[in-house]
Amino acid sequence: MNRILIVEDEARIASFVRKGLSANGFTTTVVTDGRGGIDYALTGDFDLMLLDLGLPDLDGFTVLRTIREARVTTPVIILTARDSVRDTVAGLEGGADDYVTKPFRFEELLARVRLRLRGDNTPEATVLSAGTLSLDLRTRRARVEDRTVDLTAREFTLLELFLRHPGQVLSREQILSHVWGYDFDPGSNVVDVYVRSLRRKLGQDRISTVRGMGYAVGRE
Repeated sequence: MNRILIVEDEARIASFVRKGLSANGFTTTVVTDGRGGIDYALTGDFDLMLLDLGLPDLDGFTVLRTIREARVTTPVIILTARDSVRDTVAGLEGGADDYVTKPFRFEELLARVRLRLRGDNTPEATVLSAGTLSLDLRTRRARVEDRTVDLTAREFTLLELFLRHPGQVLSREQILSHVWGYDFDPGSNVVDVYVRSLRRKLGQDRISTVRGMGYAVGRE
């Protein structure tokens, strides 16, 4: 299981990223200041670091420079509201492996995390499945037995989430956080609306409702 260090002082974003990564099988540690980020990066055995630039004590660039000078080779993805070309170039030339600007959608961040963690000899799965239901990540189409189903962008992201966790019950909060991002309204019924839409396209029995808990695909 990959271990990811999150260095982010904004509690809402840190929680959003932590929950999303945890739901996708990653072990996470959250640090809210630059000095703590340096300490953990130097002493912890992490597979990847997510680094905010606007930290309360040390600038993220200083954190990055310090760990690279200490020969820490852990991949670093910068997460920041700074979207200027100058900052992007400074981050990448300073040793970051990727640069993601806020606000961002979790599925984009997750794809970048997986890309950085994927070994050269480990091909990424292109088809996810549960029983006779499958999802082609390249064509972004679902298949139910021998029937092909076209999906909207949001339906695709929701079904991908379910199929990456076959049999696991996902709460509405987990789904909202992953598919709609950290600005979601926790009182929204949008999850139920999209689950109904997927059921109409895939079959009513493809997505199970677990009362009081959430939804699941591939649950016996």
